[in-house]
Amino acid sequence: MKYTELKIQTQREFPNNMRSRGFGWLARANYVTRENELTDLGKHFISHLQQLPKDDFISTLSVLANENEIYFPLSAGDLELAHCEACKYTEPIETAKFKKTIFAQAAILPLEKISTPECNTIEALANFLNIPKEQTAKALMFTRLADNQLIFVVLRGDMTLSEAKLKNVVGAIKLADAEAIAKSGAVAGYASPIGLKDALIIVDDLIPRSPNLAAGANEFGYHFINTNCNRDYQPEITADLARAKANDPCPNCNGNLSVLSAIRLSASQSTLEFENILLALAETYHDEKGLAFPKSASPFEVYLMHIAGKNIDTKAKAEELYRQLTAAGITVLFDDRDERAGVKFNDADLLGCPLRITVGEKALQNGMVEFKRRSEKDNQLVPIDKLLEHLS
Repeated sequence: MKYTELKIQTQREFPNNMRSRGFGWLARANYVTRENELTDLGKHFISHLQQLPKDDFISTLSVLANENEIYFPLSAGDLELAHCEACKYTEPIETAKFKKTIFAQAAILPLEKISTPECNTIEALANFLNIPKEQTAKALMFTRLADNQLIFVVLRGDMTLSEAKLKNVVGAIKLADAEAIAKSGAVAGYASPIGLKDALIIVDDLIPRSPNLAAGANEFGYHFINTNCNRDYQPEITADLARAKANDPCPNCNGNLSVLSAIRLSASQSTLEFENILLALAETYHDEKGLAFPKSASPFEVYLMHIAGKNIDTKAKAEELYRQLTAAGITVLFDDRDERAGVKFNDADLLGCPLRITVGEKALQNGMVEFKRRSEKDNQLVPIDKLLEHLS
């Protein structure tokens, strides 16, 4: 294709809203706008990727994957992943599993109601009772959108709820309002599942294995100590509801989980997110001059340009060469502008084609063109009649 057909408008400066280096180079090379919208050049790149076998470009990237999805680690990514470096376990943080620490089994103690003034948070309760947060039970209340059922959730006090896991169990939800909470008999800040009515009680799977937890008494200023699931209340559902965090034990091995930011490249085995793949390629393949795509992924194998001469029509010779290369099945971006050599050389580096061929008067006088790999510093002269052989 020709440079002018694609209406390429490169930029000399990085955009002010640059969220990552790769995005900055894509914007400067005009694959995307500064507002992250695909240009004609970017659309051509995406179309090219869609015609390639997935392994041609995915295999060139350092990715994280599970059996369903593929991710690219990126500090500016919109997803958080739980990842184990030891066994490569990888899942979105909201649905990731982890090994949960169980306290040593203790004798079941009698339920006791005590005064706990100004203890409407887990932190305040643990400090007041001089116990770790692991010995408390956290209550969260939602309303299920499908039927307005109050959903009462219980987790250990040191855990955080994963709403994604909860939604997988009960469907779409919203936070319960004051009327729904009061109707069930719960008291916000001092709530527990003990004695509730018209509530669907769901507990994290660690709760039945955690004896003698401090929990709300459903009375302002009071808590129970020594609450025990299945003795003091019966849950309708027991499920994994806790959100993983950094350094939690991996569910599959003896390693610990780290939390990484990433973008998703594949949402299933057959569905690819090509704009994210373009960004991942730019993040991986660039240097101080611009993009430097591998041949396996690049939309153009060759950046063809001419330098105006005094005695030879270099543009006409470049046009002829463009037709020959294209006829031979080589993908070419032909810089057909009547522009200064320095501008063209800079844009060639910026756009990232694996090879550059320069048609200049001095070389043509000797039947040569200038050949340069994007990954190498030096040029070489190649006879025009040997160029196709050289490219192969």
